[in-house]
Amino acid sequence: MSNLNKLDFSSVEVFGRNYLKWVQDMKLHLTAKGIRATIEAPIADKLVDEAQKATAMIFIRRHIHDALQTEYLAEEHTLRLALADCFDHQKDIYLPEARHDWQHLRFQDFKSVNEYNFKVCRIRSLLKFYKVQLTESDLLDKTYSTFHAINIVLQ
Repeated sequence: MSNLNKLDFSSVEVFGRNYLKWVQDMKLHLTAKGIRATIEAPIADKLVDEAQKATAMIFIRRHIHDALQTEYLAEEHTLRLALADCFDHQKDIYLPEARHDWQHLRFQDFKSVNEYNFKVCRIRSLLKFYKVQLTESDLLDKTYSTFHAINIVLQ
C-alpha cells in the first residue's frame, strides 16, 4: 500500500454520523487494493495472509477519528467488528427517518423545483440503500399528491 498517510476518503467521526458512507468507501478501497478478504467472513478455501490483515488494519485505523483510535487501541484484528457493533444500528435509525421524510414531502414547501428534486433524489437514494424500491409511478404520484388543491388541474 503506497502512502498510507494520505486519506483517500473522510475518516469516521467520533459519533459515527458518517459511518454508513465510511463503510462503503472502506470496502471499495480495500477491494481496489485487493485485500477486502481480510474484513470478510473467513472462507475455508481462501486463506488470508497476516501481512494483508495488518495492512487492512493500518488502513482502517488511518481512516477513523483520533478519539476512536484511542478507544479501540486494544482491538487488533476485530476493529471493524467493534466499530460495526458500535455504529451499525444507524440503519435502524435512518430508514424510518427516510420513510417519514418521504411521507411528509410536499412540493409547496420548496422555493424551487431544483430544491424539491434534490430532496426527492436524496430520499430515494437512502431508500434504495435500504433496499426499498420506488418506481417512477411512485415518484409521479408523490409529486402530484403534494400539489395544493388549487393547482389540482395540473395533474
